[in-house]
Amino acid sequence: QVISPEKTEPTVSPEGIQTELDEEMENDICKVWDMSMDEDVALFLQEFNAPDIFMGVFAKSKCPRLTEICVGILGNMACFQDICMSISKDENLGQVLLQRLCDSDSPTLLETSRLLLTCLSQPEVANVWVERIRENPSVYDCVCFIMSSSTNVDLLVKVGEVVDKLFDLDEELMLNWIKNGTCRSVGPSADDSPEELPDFKIVPCILEAAKQVRSDNPEGLDVYMHILQLLTTVDEGIQAIVQAPDGGKDTWSLLYDLVCHELCQPDDPPIIVQEQKTVLASILSVLSAMFASQTEQEYTKMRKSKLCFFLFYMPLIGSLIRILQYMEGCGRRSVDNSKESEQEETGRADVNEEDFHLKILKDICCELLSNMLQELTKENTLEGLHQGHLNEQTCSCAFQNLLPLYFASVESFLEVLREADQTLADNLEKRFPSLKVHA
Repeated sequence: QVISPEKTEPTVSPEGIQTELDEEMENDICKVWDMSMDEDVALFLQEFNAPDIFMGVFAKSKCPRLTEICVGILGNMACFQDICMSISKDENLGQVLLQRLCDSDSPTLLETSRLLLTCLSQPEVANVWVERIRENPSVYDCVCFIMSSSTNVDLLVKVGEVVDKLFDLDEELMLNWIKNGTCRSVGPSADDSPEELPDFKIVPCILEAAKQVRSDNPEGLDVYMHILQLLTTVDEGIQAIVQAPDGGKDTWSLLYDLVCHELCQPDDPPIIVQEQKTVLASILSVLSAMFASQTEQEYTKMRKSKLCFFLFYMPLIGSLIRILQYMEGCGRRSVDNSKESEQEETGRADVNEEDFHLKILKDICCELLSNMLQELTKENTLEGLHQGHLNEQTCSCAFQNLLPLYFASVESFLEVLREADQTLADNLEKRFPSLKVHA
């Protein structure tokens, strides 16, 4: 009734485009939206051919609120496996839903993203959607457009979760999106006329979204950092980061700022590393991949500059050591807690999972720290000592965590340290006899 040409009650704009739902109608259909979270109601809606009705709404409606509610109802219905399979196997409906990603209405985009994430999270139908998205190039452009231009944090987080899930499910799709950005596609426009989108590249879009969510949504930042980490699992992804027009400086600067100025700070309690372990692991993993890359881009030349090393690398080394110190504190607390609850089985699996994630963070942290220590010169080390990033306590923590696996890196750094501060080097040799014996 609402979308039929004979209907005249809804508010109509001067151009004749329906923009608002009648209040009573909106209340009624919102009740259906709420009730659709119940499986019996969802099954009834399916039997009543609700998905087909919604297809008609998507094709004819000029009312964003109506479209949003209908997509939202489908999203609730898709939470149930049998209905999700039915929705997913409907090729026409699938294509129409993907077209909703080109909508200009943020609430509709949010509900569409929620629906896609729900379907991608069900193993029985995930491949159907991955294949459908892979064959639909406009999805890439619409997603990049949202990540690069939206200021709606909830929408950015949900779209990020969709991208994260897609990349995790299908490396081929991730590679396609990394290589994409060379062609233009039809995107959203106010009057439904074709509109060319910018020539998007995936990395700048991810960075822009991450900057938008970083202050308001820690979970969203975690999602976008994990997307970047997934990119670094393939050579093409690393190159896409470090061979960007800015030489990877935007990526490095954002990640550096997060580690050195936001996460796991000196005035935080050590337990903060438990809360931030996954986002820290993702960030350090990307930094490590960038650092290890042999590309001759500008950020690599930046590494050779003494001034930039003082400004960017020594604080990062200090932050890495602080993370290791905090993990040691958490480790001692974990041991104490395990002694107190030795006879309690409840929650032990969760503790083991926490230990596993902390171990991953420690491994990544140690790898990056060892690589960075090998780059230090006498001048760099003197500056680090002067700035307080290096002292006997921090060096001891670094050695404790790096030995014996990264013996060569520690030995290399110790040789440089002898030139900068012989007394400190001697003290460290006394604390770690294996270094003195080897020397």
